[in-house]
Amino acid sequence: MGQFFTFVLIAFLGSGLAGSAKIVKEKEEYLVESLGSYKKKLEPGLNFVVPFIDKVVYRDTVREKVLDVPAQSCITRDNVSITVDAVVYWRIMDMYKAFYKVENLRDAMVNMVLTQIRSEMGKLELDQTFTARTEINEILLRELDIATDPWGVKVTRVELRDIMPSKAVQDSMELQMAAERQKRANILTSEGHRDSAINSAQGDAQAKLLQAEAAKKAAILKAEAEQQAIILKAQGERQEQILKAEATAEAMKIVMDKLNNDPNAREALQFLLAQNYLEMGKEIGNSDSSKVMFMDPRSMISTIEGVQSVISQNVNGKDNQDRQPYNPVQLDLERMERDINR
Repeated sequence: MGQFFTFVLIAFLGSGLAGSAKIVKEKEEYLVESLGSYKKKLEPGLNFVVPFIDKVVYRDTVREKVLDVPAQSCITRDNVSITVDAVVYWRIMDMYKAFYKVENLRDAMVNMVLTQIRSEMGKLELDQTFTARTEINEILLRELDIATDPWGVKVTRVELRDIMPSKAVQDSMELQMAAERQKRANILTSEGHRDSAINSAQGDAQAKLLQAEAAKKAAILKAEAEQQAIILKAQGERQEQILKAEATAEAMKIVMDKLNNDPNAREALQFLLAQNYLEMGKEIGNSDSSKVMFMDPRSMISTIEGVQSVISQNVNGKDNQDRQPYNPVQLDLERMERDINR
């Protein structure tokens, strides 16, 4: 009987001794209570507690954890119902606070995140919830970190995963996006037509300008050419008149020399003047234009006789040096003019 009690005592002491040794893994911490009061925190490694008095009441890891927040219905500032879910990265910084400051830390974290999400979504309109996701994440991170600090928790990151509006809102958004795309397409089409019209107008204006400049240059060149032609023609006529005048003067000089040196030359000149007088009348009669010509046959005879008398007088007074020199050509022309005027 004594052996039985000895065996029971040994077994009891052995189990108590085995229960007093606690091995804590790396990145984990244990909280120990002694007779219902907090006693100490066990660090990673081998630790000993008093059997049947000390008790491990809480154990957890200090590594970073992921909290998957379930989808939550929210109302935006413009009264649109949306469903939002998120993921939160957090870690326990103080194991004592995480156990003694809050009951059921994980549920408290979930409720805190949902409350903050509903609060922030209620401040934004629907369109802002899609465009300001980064700003919302930063706000949630800051607010949750402050709110969970009394629990010995550090929130390291908050990410909104999905923001889903209701089916009716989605349909309206799709219609809005389709209308917006159609609007942009119409704007781009109209801008294309406008640019095309502007380019065409600029091209036409440039072409007309080039044509006007070409016409202007052509007119200037034509005017310069006509001016040059007129100048050249005038110079040619002037040169022709000069040559004719020089030829006439030379011919008159020769005639005067002949008349002064040869008496028989005067009779030849008289004959030539009479012949030219007759040929002039013939040419006038043969022309195509209408004409009326009055000619006195006696004037031709009187002209010839006058020429003869003048020549005779000049022959008889050839030796008279004081007599005034005469011009038989001028005399014959004056007499012909008088005869015609009759």
